Amino acid sequence: MRRTARVTAADIARIAGVGRAAVSNWRKRYETFPAPVGGTATSPQFDLEQVERWLVENEKLHAVPEEDLFWRNLLAAESDPAEALALVGEHLSGKRPLPFPTLRLDLDALAERLGKGGPGGVFQQLWRRFAEQAGPRLVLTPEPLAATMINLAAVNGGTILDPACGTGQVLHTAARGGAAQVYGQDIDAALARLAQLSLTVNELPGEIRAGDSLRHDSFPELTVDAVVAHPPFGLTNWGQEELGADHRWEFGVPPRTEPELAWVQHAYAHLKPGGRAVLLMPPSAAGRRAGRRIRADLLRRGALRAVVALPLRLTPSYAVNLQLWILQRPTQTPAPNVLLADAAALGAETSDDKEVLDRLEAAVSRFLKTGDPADPSFAYVVPIIDLLDEEVDLAPARHAPAGTADVDIARELQAVHKMLADLGTALPRRLPVLPSVAEAASPPTISVTDLVRSGALEILGPIRDTGEGDFVTDVPVLTAKDVVLDRNASGGGDERILQRIPLRDGDIVVPLVARQMVARMITEPGAAVLGRNLYLLRPNPDVLDPWFLLGHLRTGANERLTGSSSSGLRIDARKAQVPRIPIAEQRRHGTIFRGLHDFNDLAQQVASLAADMARLTAEGLTSGRLRPTEEE
Repeated sequence: MRRTARVTAADIARIAGVGRAAVSNWRKRYETFPAPVGGTATSPQFDLEQVERWLVENEKLHAVPEEDLFWRNLLAAESDPAEALALVGEHLSGKRPLPFPTLRLDLDALAERLGKGGPGGVFQQLWRRFAEQAGPRLVLTPEPLAATMINLAAVNGGTILDPACGTGQVLHTAARGGAAQVYGQDIDAALARLAQLSLTVNELPGEIRAGDSLRHDSFPELTVDAVVAHPPFGLTNWGQEELGADHRWEFGVPPRTEPELAWVQHAYAHLKPGGRAVLLMPPSAAGRRAGRRIRADLLRRGALRAVVALPLRLTPSYAVNLQLWILQRPTQTPAPNVLLADAAALGAETSDDKEVLDRLEAAVSRFLKTGDPADPSFAYVVPIIDLLDEEVDLAPARHAPAGTADVDIARELQAVHKMLADLGTALPRRLPVLPSVAEAASPPTISVTDLVRSGALEILGPIRDTGEGDFVTDVPVLTAKDVVLDRNASGGGDERILQRIPLRDGDIVVPLVARQMVARMITEPGAAVLGRNLYLLRPNPDVLDPWFLLGHLRTGANERLTGSSSSGLRIDARKAQVPRIPIAEQRRHGTIFRGLHDFNDLAQQVASLAADMARLTAEGLTSGRLRPTEEE
């Protein structure tokens, strides 16, 4: 039986030259749109021929690049994307011919048509298709950031190691930039194979090996001019028990909960005197208590030279602001200072990512060369002695010098004043219309438990605190305190949960323990996962309106029903009651509750801006940066 090529929604969007949202709308609007033939509910796959036929019939088909056609036909013959790309690499490098005769001819013709790009150009084009297909298996460092990391490491014509190289993206960039020799290792043998092929096809110097770099270092005696890496985050089973006496732990044996500090020391162990390491790190590594002794020793011995907090948008695969750690093996007496740079604050000033990367690269490079970053707006030199307290917290924002925030206090005050004026005008217009008085009797009610039994509602959690599970570092965790304080998810790094439950739009979260009934609507799906001791209520919007449910959960009657008489603090959301009314009427209630929520949100913004305006005015007048006008 012939296997046909399959495509994802992202592939369809590229074929038609539209966004993903358009494909989603087509699936909803057109009953004739092809049904999925594989994949999962969240990432369905469609038959390529059926999709192309539908696009033609509905006049939505644009020209399909030849590389796309070849890649999809290749996946029809070899379903594993990594193996498919490896077969291409082996053919292009002359190692062995592609085992599919027809596709072999197509590949040769494609390489010939690309002319100057040749085999390397074809491989890179197909690598991009592979990266889109690989999903969570492949965590990529954005190319502009990878280039900045290589520049900060000052590889130039030297040697470079990436001990968690994945497909070799960083090493490929370094080799093309003139590195004399590149070395890499990755625990995923298939990715390590692709990394080696990427170098071979492009005739670049390098050696990639498969294996666990921490447990089985493939280059134990190697020292290089630079180490650049994006190591995996949050691994609890990284080999701490078997590596307790390892020679790499110059700054102390990393606790089991500090795998990132194991990677830091592994990188440092491979540096020549004067060599640099640039590592992409989670922010939790800069402040977790378990790692404070190692961080302190890194500082005392002059190994850690700079920590840079990055804007969130530079690493879109993560929902936290990652950091760059720059280390250097000293050749003389260790410097007494370290550079802390808050490029996250810099990113708030400009939307130009290139400007952000250029400025942080210039500041860090200048500091490493002269000891002065020459850009105090976001980069500041901190004496090491000032960081050696009980916490040894290296988060740049926590150590900004007093007065850094008011460098341009007048402009900031003007911006706050304008926003406050705009919101002040909008506030009366957003005042909700009062509901009319009803003379009818109260409608019957239904409990949350019965809503679950009827299929109108699903309850997930609560996740109990058992002391087990994995630490979460790649996405923030919504905690019970976040819900009570109505703030963004703040957990992560030291949060250990047994089950990951991503939050969706329309989910309602309720703390298991609180002084009163608290419920919160999730309006930013995918940005966090459910933390411990929280109920998650997931309504079926076809029969139960989420805003209707949220509004009625917060009533005084439900506060009495859900509270525990024994403790007064434990909440049982399943006991809550809501009116039993048709979905159309629910939605009218929901509209009112949502309007009240938006109005309250706006009022809080006004209050917050008013406080900011008072603070900025006081700071400006006190510092002499502002003075009263005649009108005042």
